[in-house]
Amino acid sequence: MTAHAVGTKEAIPLLLPAGLLALMIGALAVQVAPSLPVPFSAATLAPPASVVLPPGTLTYRPEGHYLRDNVPVDGPVEEVVFTEPLDIMTYQVSAADYGRCVAEGACAMPLTPIADGSELPVTGVNYQDAVDYAGWLSAATGQLWTLPSDAEWAYAAAERYTDDALGLSEDVNDPAQRWIANYRQEAARSRAADPTPHALGSFGANSNGIMDMAGNVWEWTDTCHRRVHTDITGAIVSEQPACTIRVLEGKHRAATSYFVRDAKSGGCSVGVPPDNLGFRLVRRPAWHEQLLARFIPAA
Repeated sequence: MTAHAVGTKEAIPLLLPAGLLALMIGALAVQVAPSLPVPFSAATLAPPASVVLPPGTLTYRPEGHYLRDNVPVDGPVEEVVFTEPLDIMTYQVSAADYGRCVAEGACAMPLTPIADGSELPVTGVNYQDAVDYAGWLSAATGQLWTLPSDAEWAYAAAERYTDDALGLSEDVNDPAQRWIANYRQEAARSRAADPTPHALGSFGANSNGIMDMAGNVWEWTDTCHRRVHTDITGAIVSEQPACTIRVLEGKHRAATSYFVRDAKSGGCSVGVPPDNLGFRLVRRPAWHEQLLARFIPAA
Protein backbone atom coordinates (compact mmCIF):
# COMPACT_ATOMS: atom_id res chain seq x y z
CA MET A 1 0.00 0.00 0.00
CA THR A 2 1.36 3.41 -0.94
CA ALA A 3 1.32 6.04 1.76
CA HIS A 4 0.03 9.48 0.99
CA ALA A 5 -0.41 12.77 2.76
CA VAL A 6 -3.89 13.68 3.84
CA GLY A 7 -4.82 17.11 2.53
CA THR A 8 -7.29 19.53 4.07
CA LYS A 9 -10.28 18.38 1.99
CA GLU A 10 -9.58 14.74 2.75
CA ALA A 11 -9.03 15.45 6.43
CA ILE A 12 -12.38 17.11 7.07
CA PRO A 13 -14.45 13.89 6.91
CA LEU A 14 -11.91 12.18 9.13
CA LEU A 15 -12.01 14.95 11.72
CA LEU A 16 -15.79 15.08 11.93
CA PRO A 17 -16.11 11.79 13.89
CA ALA A 18 -13.29 12.90 16.17
CA GLY A 19 -15.00 16.24 16.74
CA LEU A 20 -18.30 14.56 17.58
CA LEU A 21 -16.51 12.20 19.93
CA ALA A 22 -14.79 15.14 21.65
CA LEU A 23 -18.13 16.92 22.13
CA MET A 24 -19.76 13.78 23.55
CA ILE A 25 -16.91 13.15 25.97
CA GLY A 26 -16.88 16.84 26.91
CA ALA A 27 -20.58 16.78 27.75
CA LEU A 28 -20.09 13.65 29.83
CA ALA A 29 -17.09 15.13 31.63
CA VAL A 30 -19.05 18.26 32.58
CA GLN A 31 -21.79 16.07 34.05
CA VAL A 32 -19.57 13.74 36.07
CA ALA A 33 -16.75 16.13 36.94
CA PRO A 34 -18.00 19.74 36.89
CA SER A 35 -14.96 20.88 38.88
CA LEU A 36 -12.59 20.12 35.97
CA PRO A 37 -11.57 23.07 33.77
CA VAL A 38 -13.96 23.37 30.82
CA PRO A 39 -12.06 23.02 27.53
CA PHE A 40 -11.78 26.10 25.36
CA SER A 41 -13.52 28.28 27.99
CA ALA A 42 -12.41 31.90 28.21
CA ALA A 43 -9.71 32.20 30.85
CA THR A 44 -10.13 34.98 33.39
CA LEU A 45 -6.52 34.80 34.57
CA ALA A 46 -3.22 34.39 32.77
CA PRO A 47 -1.38 31.21 33.78
CA PRO A 48 1.64 31.58 36.07
CA ALA A 49 5.20 31.46 34.76
CA SER A 50 6.42 27.89 34.55
CA VAL A 51 9.33 25.72 33.47
CA VAL A 52 8.79 22.64 31.30
CA LEU A 53 11.25 19.87 32.10
CA PRO A 54 11.87 17.16 29.49
CA PRO A 55 11.23 13.47 30.17
CA GLY A 56 14.04 11.82 32.09
CA THR A 57 14.96 9.71 35.10
CA LEU A 58 15.41 10.41 38.79
CA THR A 59 17.45 8.31 41.20
CA TYR A 60 16.36 8.96 44.78
CA ARG A 61 14.92 7.44 47.96
CA PRO A 62 11.11 7.42 47.90
CA GLU A 63 9.39 8.89 50.93
CA GLY A 64 8.61 6.67 53.89
CA HIS A 65 9.51 5.61 57.40
CA TYR A 66 11.44 2.42 56.65
CA LEU A 67 11.81 -0.40 59.17
CA ARG A 68 13.68 -3.69 59.15
CA ASP A 69 12.80 -5.99 62.04
CA ASN A 70 11.03 -2.91 63.48
CA VAL A 71 14.31 -0.97 63.55
CA PRO A 72 14.53 2.27 61.47
CA VAL A 73 16.75 2.04 58.38
CA ASP A 74 17.50 4.20 55.34
CA GLY A 75 15.09 3.67 52.49
CA PRO A 76 16.32 2.00 49.30
CA VAL A 77 17.45 4.02 46.28
CA GLU A 78 15.12 3.68 43.32
CA GLU A 79 14.97 4.99 39.77
CA VAL A 80 11.84 6.87 38.70
CA VAL A 81 11.21 7.31 34.97
CA PHE A 82 9.33 10.38 33.75
CA THR A 83 7.91 9.54 30.35
CA GLU A 84 6.18 12.92 29.87
CA PRO A 85 7.40 16.50 30.29
CA LEU A 86 6.87 18.10 33.69
CA ASP A 87 5.42 21.63 33.68
CA ILE A 88 6.07 23.26 37.07
CA MET A 89 5.70 26.83 38.39
CA THR A 90 8.88 28.90 38.21
CA TYR A 91 8.07 30.52 41.56
CA GLN A 92 6.16 29.45 44.62
CA VAL A 93 2.59 30.76 44.80
CA SER A 94 2.80 34.36 45.98
CA ALA A 95 0.86 35.88 48.84
CA ALA A 96 -0.72 38.32 46.38
CA ASP A 97 -1.93 35.58 44.03
CA TYR A 98 -3.26 33.51 46.91
CA GLY A 99 -5.01 36.64 48.18
CA ARG A 100 -7.06 36.80 44.98
CA CYS A 101 -8.36 33.32 45.71
CA VAL A 102 -9.24 34.42 49.26
CA ALA A 103 -11.00 37.54 47.94
CA GLU A 104 -13.18 35.37 45.68
CA GLY A 105 -14.13 33.11 48.58
CA ALA A 106 -12.45 30.02 47.12
CA CYS A 107 -9.55 29.84 49.61
CA ALA A 108 -9.25 30.14 53.37
CA MET A 109 -7.27 33.00 54.89
CA PRO A 110 -3.66 31.92 55.51
CA LEU A 111 -2.17 32.00 58.97
CA THR A 112 0.35 34.63 57.80
CA PRO A 113 -1.35 37.98 57.00
CA ILE A 114 -1.31 39.07 53.35
CA ALA A 115 0.09 42.58 52.85
CA ASP A 116 -0.88 44.71 49.85
CA GLY A 117 1.75 44.58 47.11
CA SER A 118 3.58 41.76 48.83
CA GLU A 119 6.38 40.08 46.89
CA LEU A 120 6.50 37.24 49.40
CA PRO A 121 5.46 33.63 48.85
CA VAL A 122 2.28 32.71 50.63
CA THR A 123 2.99 30.97 53.94
CA GLY A 124 0.87 29.68 56.78
CA VAL A 125 -1.16 27.42 54.48
CA ASN A 126 -2.00 23.75 54.91
CA TYR A 127 -2.44 20.95 52.41
CA GLN A 128 -6.15 21.61 51.89
CA ASP A 129 -5.48 25.31 51.29
CA ALA A 130 -3.05 24.33 48.52
CA VAL A 131 -5.59 21.95 46.97
CA ASP A 132 -8.30 24.63 47.08
CA TYR A 133 -6.00 27.15 45.38
CA ALA A 134 -5.16 24.59 42.68
CA GLY A 135 -8.87 24.17 41.98
CA TRP A 136 -9.41 27.94 41.82
CA LEU A 137 -6.41 28.47 39.52
CA SER A 138 -7.54 25.64 37.25
CA ALA A 139 -10.97 27.22 36.85
CA ALA A 140 -9.52 30.71 36.33
CA THR A 141 -6.95 29.70 33.71
CA GLY A 142 -8.86 26.91 31.96
CA GLN A 143 -5.87 24.66 32.66
CA LEU A 144 -5.43 21.80 35.10
CA TRP A 145 -3.09 22.59 38.03
CA THR A 146 -2.30 20.25 40.94
CA LEU A 147 0.29 19.74 43.64
CA PRO A 148 3.37 17.81 42.50
CA SER A 149 4.21 14.37 43.83
CA ASP A 150 7.27 14.00 46.03
CA ALA A 151 9.17 12.43 43.12
CA GLU A 152 8.17 15.24 40.75
CA TRP A 153 9.37 17.85 43.25
CA ALA A 154 12.70 16.04 43.63
CA TYR A 155 13.06 15.81 39.83
CA ALA A 156 12.42 19.54 39.48
CA ALA A 157 14.71 20.43 42.42
CA ALA A 158 17.70 18.69 40.78
CA GLU A 159 20.87 19.48 42.76
CA ARG A 160 18.82 21.16 45.50
CA TYR A 161 17.10 17.97 46.48
CA THR A 162 18.43 16.61 49.79
CA ASP A 163 18.91 12.91 50.43
CA ASP A 164 17.89 12.36 54.07
CA ALA A 165 19.75 9.06 54.41
CA LEU A 166 22.08 8.85 57.40
CA GLY A 167 24.41 6.57 55.45
CA LEU A 168 25.07 4.10 58.26
CA SER A 169 25.82 0.42 57.98
CA GLU A 170 22.56 -0.99 59.24
CA ASP A 171 23.02 -2.99 62.44
CA VAL A 172 19.74 -3.86 64.10
CA ASN A 173 21.68 -4.87 67.20
CA ASP A 174 23.20 -1.40 67.63
CA PRO A 175 20.43 1.22 67.25
CA ALA A 176 22.52 3.78 69.18
CA GLN A 177 24.49 4.58 66.02
CA ARG A 178 21.36 5.77 64.26
CA TRP A 179 20.12 7.71 67.29
CA ILE A 180 23.42 9.62 67.54
CA ALA A 181 23.61 10.30 63.79
CA ASN A 182 20.00 11.46 63.74
CA TYR A 183 20.62 13.76 66.71
CA ARG A 184 23.58 15.38 64.94
CA GLN A 185 21.57 15.82 61.74
CA GLU A 186 18.66 17.45 63.58
CA ALA A 187 21.00 19.71 65.58
CA ALA A 188 22.54 20.99 62.34
CA ARG A 189 19.09 21.65 60.91
CA SER A 190 18.07 23.55 64.03
CA ARG A 191 21.10 25.83 63.74
CA ALA A 192 20.20 26.55 60.10
CA ALA A 193 16.63 27.64 60.92
CA ASP A 194 15.49 30.78 59.07
CA PRO A 195 11.91 31.59 60.13
CA THR A 196 11.36 34.89 58.27
CA PRO A 197 10.01 34.44 54.71
CA HIS A 198 12.05 36.17 52.01
CA ALA A 199 10.87 37.82 48.81
CA LEU A 200 10.29 35.60 45.80
CA GLY A 201 13.57 34.94 44.01
CA SER A 202 15.74 35.47 47.10
CA PHE A 203 17.18 31.95 46.93
CA GLY A 204 17.93 32.10 43.21
CA ALA A 205 17.42 29.55 40.46
CA ASN A 206 18.54 25.96 40.36
CA SER A 207 20.01 24.27 37.29
CA ASN A 208 16.50 23.86 35.86
CA GLY A 209 15.77 27.59 36.12
CA ILE A 210 13.26 27.09 38.95
CA MET A 211 13.38 29.69 41.70
CA ASP A 212 13.68 29.23 45.46
CA MET A 213 13.79 25.44 45.57
CA ALA A 214 14.91 24.34 49.05
CA GLY A 215 14.72 27.88 50.46
CA ASN A 216 13.08 28.56 53.80
CA VAL A 217 9.54 27.85 52.57
CA TRP A 218 8.76 24.13 52.44
CA GLU A 219 6.35 23.03 49.75
CA TRP A 220 3.37 20.72 50.08
CA THR A 221 3.28 17.69 47.78
CA ASP A 222 0.42 15.33 47.02
CA THR A 223 2.33 12.32 48.35
CA CYS A 224 1.05 10.44 51.40
CA HIS A 225 3.42 9.54 54.22
CA ARG A 226 3.83 5.78 54.69
CA ARG A 227 5.32 3.20 57.03
CA VAL A 228 7.35 0.61 55.12
CA HIS A 229 8.69 -2.76 56.30
CA THR A 230 11.60 -4.25 54.33
CA ASP A 231 13.50 -7.52 54.43
CA ILE A 232 17.25 -8.01 54.73
CA THR A 233 17.73 -7.31 51.02
CA GLY A 234 15.82 -4.03 51.20
CA ALA A 235 12.79 -5.37 49.34
CA ILE A 236 9.44 -4.06 50.58
CA VAL A 237 7.47 -6.61 52.60
CA SER A 238 4.54 -4.37 53.51
CA GLU A 239 3.57 -0.71 53.62
CA GLN A 240 0.83 1.29 55.29
CA PRO A 241 0.05 4.70 53.77
CA ALA A 242 -1.18 7.48 56.06
CA CYS A 243 -2.80 10.11 53.87
CA THR A 244 -3.77 12.34 56.78
CA ILE A 245 -0.03 13.09 56.79
CA ARG A 246 1.41 14.63 53.64
CA VAL A 247 4.99 15.06 52.49
CA LEU A 248 6.64 18.48 52.37
CA GLU A 249 9.86 19.20 50.51
CA GLY A 250 12.41 21.94 51.16
CA LYS A 251 15.84 21.98 52.80
CA HIS A 252 14.92 18.49 53.93
CA ARG A 253 11.90 16.25 53.61
CA ALA A 254 9.18 16.50 56.28
CA ALA A 255 5.91 14.68 56.92
CA THR A 256 3.15 16.85 58.40
CA SER A 257 -0.54 16.52 59.19
CA TYR A 258 -2.62 17.87 56.32
CA PHE A 259 -4.42 20.47 58.48
CA VAL A 260 -1.29 22.14 59.91
CA ARG A 261 -0.52 25.69 58.79
CA ASP A 262 2.42 26.27 61.16
CA ALA A 263 4.66 23.24 61.56
CA LYS A 264 6.48 24.85 64.51
CA SER A 265 3.25 24.65 66.53
CA GLY A 266 3.12 20.87 66.18
CA GLY A 267 2.03 18.26 63.66
CA CYS A 268 5.42 17.39 62.21
CA SER A 269 5.88 13.65 62.56
CA VAL A 270 9.63 13.69 63.28
CA GLY A 271 12.61 16.00 63.56
CA VAL A 272 13.06 19.74 63.21
CA PRO A 273 9.89 21.30 61.72
CA PRO A 274 9.92 23.36 58.52
CA ASP A 275 10.37 27.12 58.89
CA ASN A 276 7.34 27.98 56.74
CA LEU A 277 4.68 26.12 54.77
CA GLY A 278 3.87 27.14 51.18
CA PHE A 279 3.56 25.46 47.78
CA ARG A 280 3.93 25.58 44.02
CA LEU A 281 1.89 23.68 41.44
CA VAL A 282 2.39 21.64 38.29
CA ARG A 283 0.25 21.83 35.18
CA ARG A 284 -1.28 18.59 33.94
CA PRO A 285 -2.45 18.01 30.39
CA ALA A 286 -6.22 18.32 30.63
CA TRP A 287 -8.41 15.51 29.29
CA HIS A 288 -9.27 17.48 26.14
CA GLU A 289 -5.58 18.13 25.43
CA GLN A 290 -4.88 14.42 25.65
CA LEU A 291 -7.86 13.67 23.44
CA LEU A 292 -6.80 16.17 20.78
CA ALA A 293 -3.26 14.79 20.87
CA ARG A 294 -4.63 11.35 20.02
CA PHE A 295 -6.60 12.56 17.00
CA ILE A 296 -4.39 15.46 15.89
CA PRO A 297 -0.81 14.37 16.50
CA ALA A 298 1.96 16.97 16.35
CA ALA A 299 3.53 17.45 12.93
